[in-house]
Amino acid sequence: MRIAIIGAGFTGLSAAYVLSKQGHRITIFEKDSSPGGLAIGYKEPQWHWSLEKHYHHWFTNDASVLDLAKEINYPVITNRPKTSTYIDGSIYQLDSILSLLNFPKLSILDRIRMGIVLGMIKYNPFWQLLENIRATTFFAKTMGEKAYQTIWEPLFVNKFGRFANDISLAWFWARIKKRTSSLAYPKGGFLEFANALVKKIERKGGRFHFNTEVKQIKESSTKNKVTIICFNDLNHFSFDRVVVTLPSFLFIKIAPALPSSYKNKLMQLKGLGAANLMLRLKKPFLTDGTYWLNICDRKSPIMAIVEHTNFMDKKYYNNEHVVYLGNYLPHDHPFMKMGADELLKIYDPYLKKINPSYESAVSSYKLFTVPFAQPIIPLNYSKIIPPFETPLKNVYLANIQQVYPWDRGTNYAVELGEKVAKLITNS
Repeated sequence: MRIAIIGAGFTGLSAAYVLSKQGHRITIFEKDSSPGGLAIGYKEPQWHWSLEKHYHHWFTNDASVLDLAKEINYPVITNRPKTSTYIDGSIYQLDSILSLLNFPKLSILDRIRMGIVLGMIKYNPFWQLLENIRATTFFAKTMGEKAYQTIWEPLFVNKFGRFANDISLAWFWARIKKRTSSLAYPKGGFLEFANALVKKIERKGGRFHFNTEVKQIKESSTKNKVTIICFNDLNHFSFDRVVVTLPSFLFIKIAPALPSSYKNKLMQLKGLGAANLMLRLKKPFLTDGTYWLNICDRKSPIMAIVEHTNFMDKKYYNNEHVVYLGNYLPHDHPFMKMGADELLKIYDPYLKKINPSYESAVSSYKLFTVPFAQPIIPLNYSKIIPPFETPLKNVYLANIQQVYPWDRGTNYAVELGEKVAKLITNS
């Protein structure tokens, strides 16, 4: 079959890889100049490795993506970085049961209580039982008001904003069920890993059209065919099957023939965009070696501070220290409309609370934004998740809003691509 895939993120790459191995003729359309999707990377002239515009890593039990890396003989680095939390002006390591038991901001009874609750969630195999429970309500009742107000309420508010009280406990279950102390990272960065997949697909006959945005999908005049029209190409491409890996709202834009009832269901699915301000420094920002710093302060303009070079060696980045200042935000949030200079001015007073002298070490900074990065998972999400098949014949939808009960990530993007490829093969 002639199969088109719209989007060269890891869902599209995974589907293309599986289908090309089966002998199908694959064509991938990607509006960016490089593959990777939300894990897209770039490379400064002085760097040996590329780096993601938005922080990424793998857990050591991310079987789908690690198996894929093994299959194509791509090297992976495993490391155990430090995860900490910023509370009341101090940084506390909170990435193990022992560190939780030593956490001084809660009484020993509250610490034990929280540890028991987290353990019960992590080792519960039945996520379906958690779907109709609000996470914040559950935390306040089971962990106690002090633990809830100190840790969980500010974490949820900083991450989800006005959606904080809508999130299902099933989402949180997925977050801690698969979490491992050690993390993994593809040698050279996610861009190099994605490029390695592109080469494998091309060797199987796959064709990539980068810098090519799809304008419209429609039924072809030829029976059981699908036509794709691109903005920068007057030609119409005809395919037997089409896989769309774009966010749902973009799928609606390029597929005007979709029925209104289906569009309305897709538009019920909510999500947040991402804004990452990346700093390049001559000295560490988090001097205690922390890789990931959660901010437990509702007044903070920053959700998390991620010092990538406390995870991967700075020698790969010209001995610079690279730090992400991360936020998930609605697409219409004021921060999403600001430039890097304006945003850093807002962040600066808070950053100085954590590292008063950081400013003198900054050599440059860049801002990266995307309109959709984090799905909102409300109660009983399994009842509204869209299927792969769409009302358009031979057109399939596979995006991160269908990664459930797991949370978004390249591992589940790969798994999603494998699932839709299997569906197409069996159709």
